[in-house]
Amino acid sequence: MAIKMLALDLDGTLLTSQRVIDPETAKYLAQVAKTGVKVVLTSGRPLSGVMPFEEELGLSGRGNYAIVFNGAVIQALDGHEMMSQNLDYHDFQAMKRVARLADVNTTFETTHGFYTYDRHLGVQQMLDAVFTRNTLDVLEKEAFPQDFTFNKAGFTCQRESDEIEKMWQALPEWVFDRYNVVRSYHHVIEIGPQGTSKGLAVSILAANLGLSENEVAVFGDQGNDLSMFENPNFYKVAMGNAIEAIKAQADYVTTDHDDHGVLKAVKKLVE
Repeated sequence: MAIKMLALDLDGTLLTSQRVIDPETAKYLAQVAKTGVKVVLTSGRPLSGVMPFEEELGLSGRGNYAIVFNGAVIQALDGHEMMSQNLDYHDFQAMKRVARLADVNTTFETTHGFYTYDRHLGVQQMLDAVFTRNTLDVLEKEAFPQDFTFNKAGFTCQRESDEIEKMWQALPEWVFDRYNVVRSYHHVIEIGPQGTSKGLAVSILAANLGLSENEVAVFGDQGNDLSMFENPNFYKVAMGNAIEAIKAQADYVTTDHDDHGVLKAVKKLVE
């Protein structure tokens, strides 16, 4: 069956280590999209952090989509939300307890901006805001309103630190029972609404577009992509730089993100 939808992770997959789409890949994906194949960027980022790359691919408007916040939100590229799942003030209180497990920075991510109560901002925390074109507002813990909602909480540390590993080992079972928890990188943990994942969001979007899961190809490299690779119906492409858990479930392992990995795999699929 022909592939009619490409679900592409961004960081470590479509983006090179310089956080850009190489021009040859961008040009080819734009051509593929014009044939009617849905090119869907699937990321832990918010839409604001995805849109610059959508524009590079010539994608815009209500007829094109992105999966953001690790699957908690599906948005058309005009901002319209097909699906959105949120966490509330009770969850905010729970995230504060989780953050005390290690010396980490905590960011609460929403579709309209990032928030934190950290008085000493971490480098990774600030970079995440910059790279996703977001504001990062610092509030006192008591200033978060009772009606505060967010799509995802992110916990980060310096890349050379072991604090996220310490936190990962200390996470109590109730966190995994109550939330979607992913180790995106060795220095990043992301927590979102229970039952949300990139894999489920891809399935929901495909169904809404009238596509079979067998017509979907997914691309990824890290822990927050695992849910896409657990679906037996998707055609699964692992990057050469992917973690072993991703490669083990892949139908095809391409070259790494600095060696035209996405381009080579897409050509294999659509030509």
